[in-house]
Formats: sequence, C-alpha cells, structure tokens
Amino acid sequence: MKNIGIIGAGQIGSALAKKFSALGHHVKIANSRGPETIDELAKEIGAVAVTIPEAVQEVDIVIIAIPQKSIENLPMDLFENSPRQLIVVDTGNYYPLRDGNIGALDAGLPESAWVAAHLKRPVLKAFNSIGVHPLADDGKPKGNPERIALPVSGDDENAKEEIIKLFDALGFDGADAGPLSESWRQQPGSPVYCTNHGKEELIRLLQLADRSRLAEMRDIGLDLVMKAKEPFKEAQSILRKLYPI
Repeated sequence: MKNIGIIGAGQIGSALAKKFSALGHHVKIANSRGPETIDELAKEIGAVAVTIPEAVQEVDIVIIAIPQKSIENLPMDLFENSPRQLIVVDTGNYYPLRDGNIGALDAGLPESAWVAAHLKRPVLKAFNSIGVHPLADDGKPKGNPERIALPVSGDDENAKEEIIKLFDALGFDGADAGPLSESWRQQPGSPVYCTNHGKEELIRLLQLADRSRLAEMRDIGLDLVMKAKEPFKEAQSILRKLYPI
C-alpha cells in the first residue's frame, strides 16, 4: 500500500490514478484548475481530488503527468519541505508543436533533467514511453510472452526499484534505463517510444537510440501519427516502421 500523489488529470494521470486505486493504493489527484473541477472524475476512478500542494504532502510517490510547457507553472518551492525519500516521477514528453520551443530542450538537455532543475528536486523518468490505451488495457501477468516492458531512468537506484515494482503490479516488466542524463533514450524520437516491446528487446533498443536524430525522428513520427485515420490505434505500428532496427 502506497500513498501516491498525481499532478495532472489528463489521460495518463487519470489512467494511472485509476489503476493504482484498483491495486489498493491511496491516490490523490490534482490539476491546475482546482479540486472542484475534477471531483467527479476523482470519485469515478477511486481517487481524492486535492490542490497541487496537497498532492505532494504525506505521500510516498508523486507522479507529474502534465504537458512539458506546464512544468514552469508549478511552484519552484513545491517540494521545499518534502522528505528526501519522496520519489518524484516525470511522465512528460516534449513536443514543440504543443509546448512551444524551449531553448534548453532544443539544445539537447534531457527533458526530465530540465524538469528536475525547475523543481530543484531529483526526479525519475517513467511512464512516458507508453500510450494511454496500452497503459490502461495491456498489462499482463508476469511470464506472459507478450508482456510489455517499460523503462525508468534516474540517479536513485532504490527509487527506480520501487517504480519497477509498480510496473510489475500494473502488469508490465521494468527495465533500468540508466541515470537521468541518459533518459533521452526513452524520449519521443527514440525507438522505444510508444512501440511496446518485451524487456530484452527494450534494453537492446535503448542502447541503439541515436541522440543526434532524436528531434528529427520525433517530429517525423508525430506528423505520421497525426495524419493517421485512427492515431491511437495506429501509433504503435507507425512508429515501429520508423525504426527498422
């Protein structure tokens, strides 16, 4: 049983809140507009609607599931009084088309390193490389040959182990993708992003990611998926074709 705070009530935040609640964890969820705007949603998914500051209080794990551009709207002192052992997870992905251009990210700084710098808090990067529908529907028992693996990057080995345990409980294998400085390997434009592989193949593809082509492949992939008739259903097959590795 964990106490989990989720900042962001969009598709990923809501899906995680629902699944964690179903597992018996106590979940608080917050958005930028106030708890009264998501109270009905929270009740439906088994969570408690709170303010953003309340979402990081008296919890074991905080998951940030908001657009990259919204990170700068979070208070810089949000975690000022939080215990050192609090695990903070960034699920975000940078898309200039949605977020506008962020100079440091365009220059190659890993997205979650930028988040950590703003929050003045170590973070892990996880849950960013899977689409909302596979996350909600495709968890499978341990040992199933079709089980999807998810990467987690960060500098705290114990914290990564905790997140990998959560992956397992949700029906996914976990893979340690290295320190936060290497988290670009799971960003949009990498061959593991929204392509859903087993653990062995995921680890192989993480090592084959090409940092010099990341932004190019991200934008090509986004363009192809947006032009698809059913983007959510077709995204995996479209993105897999981009990486015939």
